[in-house]
Amino acid sequence: MCIFCKIANREIPSNLVQEDENFFAFHDINPKAPVHVLVIPKAHYGSFNDIPGELMGKMGTFMQDVAKTLGIDQSGYRLISNIGENGGQEVGHLHFHIVGGAKLHWGHFADADPKDFF
Repeated sequence: MCIFCKIANREIPSNLVQEDENFFAFHDINPKAPVHVLVIPKAHYGSFNDIPGELMGKMGTFMQDVAKTLGIDQSGYRLISNIGENGGQEVGHLHFHIVGGAKLHWGHFADADPKDFF
């Protein structure tokens, strides 16, 4: 069982933000912004590529509710899901980062030279 499955099953403690019957939102232990929350489905899906569309729609609504709970729905936030090795996915369980609470910069792409990717 992966670490996010254990968190969703409450086998590993987390700083819970919100949950429903399908999803679980908790604070990231290594935040990159004043607000940094992870949202996961309680059922195991390896990545965005694996989740059924209908459930992804419900996850989108859940993430909107989490943003409201966090008080960043009006000021703005970023949703991030890394998919696969080249996408930077580190945990093989679908998860979205909700990042906000400050003016966010583009990060590692801001000074990237496109020719380095081709």
